[in-house]
Amino acid sequence: HTKALDLRSSPRQTFVLFPLLSIAAAAVARRRLDLRWVPLLAAGYALYRGAGMYRDAKGAGSHGFAKPPVRLVTDGVYAYTRNPMYLGHLLYCLGLVGLTRTRVALLLFLWQYARMSDRVRRDEERLAEIFGDEYRDYLARVPRWLPRVGKRPRTTSGASPAPR
Repeated sequence: HTKALDLRSSPRQTFVLFPLLSIAAAAVARRRLDLRWVPLLAAGYALYRGAGMYRDAKGAGSHGFAKPPVRLVTDGVYAYTRNPMYLGHLLYCLGLVGLTRTRVALLLFLWQYARMSDRVRRDEERLAEIFGDEYRDYLARVPRWLPRVGKRPRTTSGASPAPR
């Protein structure tokens, strides 16, 4: 069995398997795709990829749970939401719900939300053990999922970051 066919991977589920299943369900139900949702799909994927590349560029650790992170990333998009990659998955899945308007897409979104929520809980426990008070301060400052509207992120000291 090859890595390319391993559908246990969250990205392969969200960005390959789920669209195929959702679009197939829409075809069987003879539903037209509502293309107004494509920007949400694109935004979800872009958030997932962009946050992952940012984290990788910071040298903050491996993908998944293979190896513990060596550095805590709290700036960039991570200053607005603690889980931008997971949020990207969920936005993409929500876009599939709107695009296909099928129960299959809704169930897949709910499945991925439950999976991501469990993953976040485990991540939070692991990161608190690794980074201690630095991570607990980050938990207090930055929301788990959705950025606070109209709020600028605060640095560890509580001050807003300097404008660029």
